[in-house]
Amino acid sequence: MPLIITAFEDSPDRGQGLARDMPVRWALEEVGEPYEVRLVSFASLKAPAHRALQPFGQIPTYENGDLVLFESGAIVLHIAEHHAGLLPEDTGTRARAVMWMFAAISTIVPPIVQREFSEYIERDKSWYKARLPMLESLIRKRLEDLSRRLDDSEWLEQAFSAGDLLMIQVLRRLKGTGMLEEFPVLSAYVSRGEARPAFKRAFDAQLEVFNRKQRRQREGDS
Repeated sequence: MPLIITAFEDSPDRGQGLARDMPVRWALEEVGEPYEVRLVSFASLKAPAHRALQPFGQIPTYENGDLVLFESGAIVLHIAEHHAGLLPEDTGTRARAVMWMFAAISTIVPPIVQREFSEYIERDKSWYKARLPMLESLIRKRLEDLSRRLDDSEWLEQAFSAGDLLMIQVLRRLKGTGMLEEFPVLSAYVSRGEARPAFKRAFDAQLEVFNRKQRRQREGDS
């Protein structure tokens, strides 16, 4: 049976490669593991069939034979542990690469997601103008710390790893805010990740889902 992941049929990121299936696609491309994608509508996300795979009604899921996983970070870790190329062989360096995976998900992304939530949901609230600078200040502090740690290194731990993959994908969420550009070290770091052939293949595959939808809409309007 083929390895199958789920992704949005109509992603709210409009092909920018920010949906949570993107790091899973990228990891599979890095290790050269073939996979298929089952596109899921917003309505079917909450249906019993999908909730049997993902109890919170989200994407992505990962199905490989009898093994079903959810949570993009857990899926990337599973891929990295079972295929060469995303985790170092040295025990200590390997542990630090996993540490950076957790840092991306537990330390860097929460204030970024809070900012996104505030921008999209709370813009008309009385507290929005006061809350946004507070969130951006916390994000900048995290970016400052990360930039200092990365310094002039190409990757977080010697060679590119799953830690870099998740960290770069998290940082990409700041595009368009101007904050990432305030830290040239991190901006260059993200560009290095995006230049990897595996990233480009994953990005193009996700973008094609959006492009197909756009083509169908144009054909329907003509």
